[in-house]
Amino acid sequence: MFGFDRITFDPKIMAGQACIRGMRVPVSLILNLVANGQTPEAIMEDYPYLEPEDIQQSLQYAAWLASDRIYWAAGA
Repeated sequence: MFGFDRITFDPKIMAGQACIRGMRVPVSLILNLVANGQTPEAIMEDYPYLEPEDIQQSLQYAAWLASDRIYWAAGA
């Protein structure tokens, strides 16, 4: 899926939410922590099983979801 190898979806884990590497750590948690001022270092201290790439890919995934694409029909 678009190079997001750390973002997983499993209906048996967190009701299918986007999670980190099949763990019960939703991407939304990471985004909420970053949005509220937590540094990657502080997040990894609180969640020692996370890696810097997990946080980076969470942010990249959010940016991808939020990207605005406009498609114009030919002749429109």
